[in-house]
Amino acid sequence: MIDTDGYRMNVGIILTNPVGQVLWAKRIKQDAWQFPQGGVKADETPKRAMFRELHEELGLTSKQVKVLGATQGWLRYRLPHHLIRYYQRPLCIGQKQVWYMLRILSNENDIQLNNSEHPEFDQWQWVDYWHPLNEVVYFKKKVYEHALKELQPRLKTQKRRLTYKLQGT
Repeated sequence: MIDTDGYRMNVGIILTNPVGQVLWAKRIKQDAWQFPQGGVKADETPKRAMFRELHEELGLTSKQVKVLGATQGWLRYRLPHHLIRYYQRPLCIGQKQVWYMLRILSNENDIQLNNSEHPEFDQWQWVDYWHPLNEVVYFKKKVYEHALKELQPRLKTQKRRLTYKLQGT
């Protein structure tokens, strides 16, 4: 769905593990890594789109993750001139995204990249929280930085709770 300003409505997913690493995925048949993300359909809320994309791209369900938080409002990036498809209507000049931070509750072996007819990724790995800023394509970098900074306090809460549970064992 593209808004009146030309931005495609989209959700981004920062999936974390219990030690605070994030899932970093490689686009299929490319040397390009990114967080899972996907478009919001006309009949969906951003949260519903996030769960659909989570299942399509990673094979996980809402029962296998915990939502730790979301960005407040939309974060936007413009596509570089050479990536804009000027012949398509409506014209899309970029994306506006709500980012969600999730913690995986199930086993990481439950992550399946071939859960849809058209898989988007062919590899994934757990990386340090700030690692994506060194690898993401340049035109998405500010959005990634904003989302990671805004959602980082949710990760600290996750670590504190994990530490408490381990000490209480």
